Amino acid sequence: MQIFGVDIGGSGIKGAPVDLERGDLTEERFKVLTPHPATPDSVADGVKEVVDHFGWTGPVGITFPGVVNGGATIRTAANVDKDWIDTDARALLSTRLGGLPVTVLNDADAAGVAEMQFGAGRDRQGTVILLTFGTGIGSALFHDGVLVPNTELGHLELGGHEAEKRASTKAKEDHELTWEHWARRVTKYLAHVEMLFSPELFIIGGGVSRKADKFLPLIENIKADIVPAQLQNNAGIVGAAMRAAKIE
Repeated sequence: MQIFGVDIGGSGIKGAPVDLERGDLTEERFKVLTPHPATPDSVADGVKEVVDHFGWTGPVGITFPGVVNGGATIRTAANVDKDWIDTDARALLSTRLGGLPVTVLNDADAAGVAEMQFGAGRDRQGTVILLTFGTGIGSALFHDGVLVPNTELGHLELGGHEAEKRASTKAKEDHELTWEHWARRVTKYLAHVEMLFSPELFIIGGGVSRKADKFLPLIENIKADIVPAQLQNNAGIVGAAMRAAKIE
C-alpha cells in the first residue's frame, strides 16, 4: 500500500510516496525550499508543487513544524509565519491540492511514529523521546508506544534561553560552533529533558542524524540510551503517510 507524505520544515518542503509495509519511500523524494516569509498561502503552493511533481491523486499526510490540534488547526508557528496560527491547515491544503483528502500533524510526532514502527524505537517499551534537530528542535514523547502529541520540548527554557535557540542545528550553523561545542550544548539540553521525563531512550532525528558519528560519541553522563534515527530525515515523510492512511 502506498500513501503520499509531505514534511514541511523551516528550510525545505519535501515529499514522496511511501510503502507502508516497508516504511520506506518508493521514489526519490522531491524537495523545494520553504518560502520566506513562510505564509500559509506560500507554503501551500510549495506543498502543491511537491505533490504535483509525482502526479499524486490520493490521500496526503502533511507535517507541520508546530502544534496541530485535531489534525487541522495550527496553534503555534515558531519557525514559520505567524499567520499560520489558528489556520485550518487541513482545509487550506486540501483545497490547494484540488480536494485531495489531507491530514496534518506535528512534524516531530510524524517522525516519532515512523521511528517507533519501523526504526530505532521499534519494540521499545517505557518512555521514549525522539528529538529532531534542524531549524528548531522538535520532540515526540511516547510511553509504551503511545504518543503524547504536540510536546514541543524544543521551547523549554534552558539557562535563560529557549533551548532550540542554543542547541538546534541552525544554532550550530549560525554561531559556527564546532561539533565539540555543539555537543556540549546538546548534552545540557538532554540532561534537562532527562531530568523532567526520565526516558529509557532518546532517538536523535533530523538531518543531523546522518552525521551522528560526529557528535553522539561526545555526549556524556546521560543515563538513557541515545541512538540516531534509523529513517534519518525521511522519518517525517513516512510518519505523515502513516497518519494519512487512517483517513482512507
